[in-house]
Amino acid sequence: MSRSLEQWLTYQTQVHPQAIDLGLERLRKVLARLHWKQPSVPVVTVAGTNGKGSVTAYCTSILEAAGYRVGTFTSPHLRDYRERIRIHDRLVTEKELLWAFGLIEGACAGAESLPAVESISLTYFEYNALAAFLIFEAAGVDAWVLEVGMGGRLDAVNIVDAAVAVVVSIGLDHQGFLGNTLAEIAREKAGIFRGGRAAVLGSRDPVPVLVEIAEAVGAPVKRLGVEFDYRRGDGGAWDFKGRRWNLTALPKPALAGTTQFSNAAAALAALEELEPVLSIPAAAVARGLVSVRLVGRFQEISAVAGGPQWILDVAHNPDSARVLGENLRDSSVAGNTLAVCGILADKDAPAIVAEIRGCFDAWWLVSTDGARGSSAAELAARIGEVRAPLHLADDVASACAAAAAAAVDGDRIVVFGSFHIVGPAFDWLESKGFLPPGALPEYTGAPRG
Repeated sequence: MSRSLEQWLTYQTQVHPQAIDLGLERLRKVLARLHWKQPSVPVVTVAGTNGKGSVTAYCTSILEAAGYRVGTFTSPHLRDYRERIRIHDRLVTEKELLWAFGLIEGACAGAESLPAVESISLTYFEYNALAAFLIFEAAGVDAWVLEVGMGGRLDAVNIVDAAVAVVVSIGLDHQGFLGNTLAEIAREKAGIFRGGRAAVLGSRDPVPVLVEIAEAVGAPVKRLGVEFDYRRGDGGAWDFKGRRWNLTALPKPALAGTTQFSNAAAALAALEELEPVLSIPAAAVARGLVSVRLVGRFQEISAVAGGPQWILDVAHNPDSARVLGENLRDSSVAGNTLAVCGILADKDAPAIVAEIRGCFDAWWLVSTDGARGSSAAELAARIGEVRAPLHLADDVASACAAAAAAAVDGDRIVVFGSFHIVGPAFDWLESKGFLPPGALPEYTGAPRG
């Protein structure tokens, strides 16, 4: 059966009985039917409650600055499903996706050329990850950079044996799947470690179980502040010292926020492990740091025609909200700061708001759709008193329009929370001409999924 991309994505949300069904056995069976083998090029796998998108972006940007062709897998997407798979610094094409989905479906069903076998159903994310693997292999990239979707041990990405694994941070998120304590969650994320291959820990105070598991499997541990570190200098310049690299006077990372220095350092600690297979000169590191781009992470959009500044951030758990609060407090604004916020029902909304209470002079709460969605009224009841005027909105467009109408020159509007909120906010900003020309040229009208 011939399907369009939109039909494929709809089908993938329905074919498996559970939307989230962690485990690797189904993937192993499908990949065996496809005669798939582990990548012959270096792979960097990145996990963590927060910061993994930034570390992934730094690794990709620096490798590309060094002249390498990189396959990058991330999730979720903001506006276009194709954002999840990048090849040679471009988005995957629909043709490539349709090819990969067809191969995967044939293996799931048992193609005519294969012996009669039971059919296998995959989740939406599993289709996504397997498609990335097949496309990267076919494209002949020089390196893979893979961002874990959820957890690590049982995440689809963990079917790949990485040359180096990074765990950026551990926080309370996805407790229904990963555990209710930091130790339980850390144990799941440490499942990406492999014997004889470095385990990079991007926190100065890592959860002890991370070190215990790395040592148990024989993965050399690299801890921020111990085996690698950074030192900030004047004017944003900074130095990095690792096992192999000693880099001085590096430029300030292009991504906003003080936490980006530690994220960039974790990326460098991972990349230095790829030598001598991939040589990365210091000049490429510098170029990659200043050219890195990550949509929707404290992304600032300058005021247009005297209007407010916009900041978009997918802060959707307490730890990321804390970083958002720090960034807002560290950046000055002449006027008021207004919030457009939407949080899924299974997130700890009270803890998220507690981290940023006092940062906003007015709020617009937005309803979120889907099985994990929440109405604006329900969200308001969950978060309690915010000590500022609070308004309810049915959708992102109406919330953004109302906040923009209330704002004056010198104000800023912060859109944050779920990807389901930030993505449509970009759509609205683009429709109103608030995005700089060419800021998002690669995005299309493909289904959000």
